Amino acid sequence: MDNAQFLETAQQFANTFLTWIGFGTIVGLLAKAIMPGKDPGGAVATLAMGIGGTVIGCGILAFVQGTRVTPISPIGFCVATGGAFIILFFYKLLGGYWFVEGEGPIKRRPARIAPRRRAAVVYEDD
Repeated sequence: MDNAQFLETAQQFANTFLTWIGFGTIVGLLAKAIMPGKDPGGAVATLAMGIGGTVIGCGILAFVQGTRVTPISPIGFCVATGGAFIILFFYKLLGGYWFVEGEGPIKRRPARIAPRRRAAVVYEDD
């Protein structure tokens, strides 16, 4: 492998790597925007969720259709967002955002009672 071929391969790898990072971030942000409620995780979690959703969504579609789907296409973008949405759903489900382990049925609190007003106390000076 000569120097020119190595540089071309490295440039192609860097381009693919940066494309997946950008695409994963956009897909992860879109999945977080679609899912209602407070979203867990920061920038790295959003990126990982987007890339994982892309792999899962495109993998499922390729398994069902039998053809290879490129992530950077309209159908690839839709299934990648769906895959990231599925990851976010299970992350919230298993992370205890909807259910808390060990809690029984929901107990109703009594109705709030208005506080009593205290009578004004007047002191007479002698």
